[in-house]
This record gives sequence, structure tokens and C-alpha cells, in this order.
Amino acid sequence: MSSMSTTATREIQYRQAINEAIRQEMTRDETVIIMGEEIAGGAGREDQGIVDAWGGPFRTTVGLIQEFGNQRVLDTPLSEAAFVGAAIGAASTGMRTIAELMFVDFVGVCMDQLLNNAAKMRYMFGGQVKLPFTLLTRIGAGFGSAAQHSESYYSIFSHIPGLKGVVPSDPYTAKGLLTAAIRDDDPVVYFEHKGLYGNTGPVPEEPYELPIGKARTVREGTDITLVGISRMTWVCTAAAEELAKEGINAEVVDLLSISPIDYDHVIDSVKRTHRLVVVDEDTPICSIASEICAMVAEEAFDYLDAPPSKVTAPHTPVPYSRALENNYMPNEARVIKTVQNLFARG
Repeated sequence: MSSMSTTATREIQYRQAINEAIRQEMTRDETVIIMGEEIAGGAGREDQGIVDAWGGPFRTTVGLIQEFGNQRVLDTPLSEAAFVGAAIGAASTGMRTIAELMFVDFVGVCMDQLLNNAAKMRYMFGGQVKLPFTLLTRIGAGFGSAAQHSESYYSIFSHIPGLKGVVPSDPYTAKGLLTAAIRDDDPVVYFEHKGLYGNTGPVPEEPYELPIGKARTVREGTDITLVGISRMTWVCTAAAEELAKEGINAEVVDLLSISPIDYDHVIDSVKRTHRLVVVDEDTPICSIASEICAMVAEEAFDYLDAPPSKVTAPHTPVPYSRALENNYMPNEARVIKTVQNLFARG
């Protein structure tokens, strides 16, 4: 884990780390506003006494409306195109905005705003316009939520020039990367994994930033590099612990950013371990896993003792059946089997 430069730390949940980053940035900078569906109870329901009943669908915005009021914490109608567009427009005119897209599956509804406005404004205006806009959204299968609430479409965003993207894997990176995203003068898509909300870890009380575009090594090893994205980092770590019992010492790299990708960190690791497996919950074609494997093959081919490999979801929508869904997701057993097959090649 990266070193913590601030003083007091305590154990908090991933969802609490997200809430704390938003709260601290709204306190620090009065131009920070947040908008989205049901982030404070539901648009127009204040007269029914339904204010902050949920703290957002995953309780990441709990308490914000009481502290900052409904001029800065904006419950919106169910119109992603409208409120994402409004947030981008406000960011281009001096506000520092956060929009919450409840699930990444809904991105098609507001893709024009992201692709043609957020990603291109600064470029088209010759750098004369800043766009400090953060899109919060959720990824991750495993909860019986079916195909329209379970995808992990982060690879789409890495393909779009002008957008940054981060995939925090624990409470420490959740707070540090969100703080960095909110303070960034370019648009950032921030992917929260639903399977991590209850995870706890040490987090500094004070605000801090982690650099966007930098990976980290969470387990050192000598025999193979396992690259994880978001929750898949901990699938890699669990697999590495089991592989150690077989005498295979795996290094685990936590990618943390899908745009820009820290190729140097991955390649430096592979040059020492000579093998690579990327574990990616997104579908396989044109995926982050495919991109990293391709780059390693191009830049570190002479260091490889086996072909770069990947463990991903299959190229299908997420199934509703829990048995099928459990088989759909990359897991520890599939990672171990892939590694064993690479070593069996000699």
C-alpha cells in the first residue's frame, strides 16, 4: 500500500471513504456541488419528509444535504442526459461539479454529453476552458441484479481521449483518488465497485490526493505478475496466496487508473517476473486486459517466458441466475488455473 503522509488514521468502510472525500471537498471549496438521482431522498419529496432517507442508493451521500443544503446537493429527476449535461455545463462556467450516475449500465443515456462535450470541450476551445467535472458511477456483478445493473464498462471510457478514469480498490484509494478527481481541472470518471462498499481499511482523517494514472504493487513477487482492476485486485491477492503454497511467488499490481494506464509500472514488474496475467471483470474483446497484454507483448517481448494472458468475464451480458453469475465472474480458481497452465508450458 502507498505510504500515508497524513497523521491520524482509522478504519472506515469504502463507502464512508467516498462520503468523506465529497464532504471534505465541499467544505474546502464552495464551488463544489453534487447532483444525481435520489442522492438525498428523491427529487421533489422534501414536502413528504423524505430527505436523506437513504443517503443515496448505496449510502455514499448520507448527511450531505443537511450540511450543505439543497442548492449544492441536488436531487434530480430520472434523466441522466439532463443532469449529466447540466453538471458538465456548470463545470465549464466556474463550478466544480460531481454527477452521480447510479449504474454504469445507464451510460448510454448520457453518452453524447460525455463523449462530445466533457471529453472535447477543453481541446476544442484551445485550453481556454477548464472542465472540473467528476462522474461517479458503479460497476460490478455478483448481486443478482441482472444484466442492466451489473456491468463493468470501464474499458469504454479508456477509449475516449479527454476523459480520465479511476478504479479504487479499497477505502484508502477510494478517498485519495476521489479527492484528486474532484480537484482535477479535467473530467474524471470514478468507478465504485458495489462489492467493495462494506470493506474496511485505514484511511487518514485529513484530505489527501493520490495521483491519477499511477498503479501500485500490493504484493511483491518474482515468478509472475498478476494485474487486478478494482475488486479483481483482491481476487489476484487471494490467488497469489494459494499459488505461494505451490512455490509460485506472484506479484500483484493494483492498476487504479484505466485512463491513463500506468504501462511503465506493469512493464517494470513483468521484466522482473517474466510472466503476466491480467484479471478484468469487463468483457474480453477490446478490454483493458487485452490492451495491457498487447502493450507488454510490444514493449517487453524479450523478457517473457510465456504469452501474456488474461482472465475476464465472458463476452455476454451478466446473467440473472446466481449460479450462472457466479460462473460469469473472474474468480480465484480461474486465476490459479491460468497461472498453472502458463507454468506447465515450461
